[in-house]
Amino acid sequence: MTEIDTSVPHSARIWNYWLGGKDNYPVDEAAGDAYTAVFPGIVTIARSSRAFLGRSIRYLVTEAGVRQFLDVGTGLPTVDNTHEVAQRLAPESKIVYVDNDPLVLAHARALLTSTPEGVTAYEDLSVYEPEKILSAASRTLDLSRPTALILSGILGHIADYDLARDIVRRLLAGLPSGSYLSLNEGSRGTDPAYEQAQDAYNETGAVPYFLRPVDQIAAYFDGLDLVEPGLVSVPLWHPEPGDEEPRPIGQHGALGRKP
Repeated sequence: MTEIDTSVPHSARIWNYWLGGKDNYPVDEAAGDAYTAVFPGIVTIARSSRAFLGRSIRYLVTEAGVRQFLDVGTGLPTVDNTHEVAQRLAPESKIVYVDNDPLVLAHARALLTSTPEGVTAYEDLSVYEPEKILSAASRTLDLSRPTALILSGILGHIADYDLARDIVRRLLAGLPSGSYLSLNEGSRGTDPAYEQAQDAYNETGAVPYFLRPVDQIAAYFDGLDLVEPGLVSVPLWHPEPGDEEPRPIGQHGALGRKP
């Protein structure tokens, strides 16, 4: 396994820090604090992205009847991971996590928990290998049955937008009618302070993340039927009853069904 360098900040560990997790180092906390000093709203964006993921999974289980999940670009485990949300509602759910980050691999045991009725598996593969991902996932999931593909904040790490779209298309091509795409990404055009902070971060030499215009995020869902209310800023997507009035932020997401 590739050695984990704890002397330079790491995007997955910084995200984990913003989410309130423990899988990070002082260098990550320093980088995270430097970012929040410029743009405090990044913590809200990180937590709103995670909350959207949870709400979309609950919809998939309770409203769409989905019991299979393919989570690509898993990131570090925090709270309410995909398998925890799904299996809490439907213990028989099967989840395949995919990531090739050595840090995530080191923490894979934390992900590899499951109810006795269900299955949780982990595949060490890159998002750039969609056909290999589908082949590996088929060892755990029955890909002739509806499956939810989850891409949560991963596509912004792909510098070439056309390649990112092609990867989504190729992953969905391996899933049957009735499958879903749950996707949320950082968006450009909503919050100038966020864009300034992210652009500055990208120039530090850390692994960059590219915010994209909302119409480019929308194109990931081409050919899919969007669940209401469509592509929106993530706090506006099926907010929980009793939540305070949601406000738009620079993170957009949607849930789309493959016809």
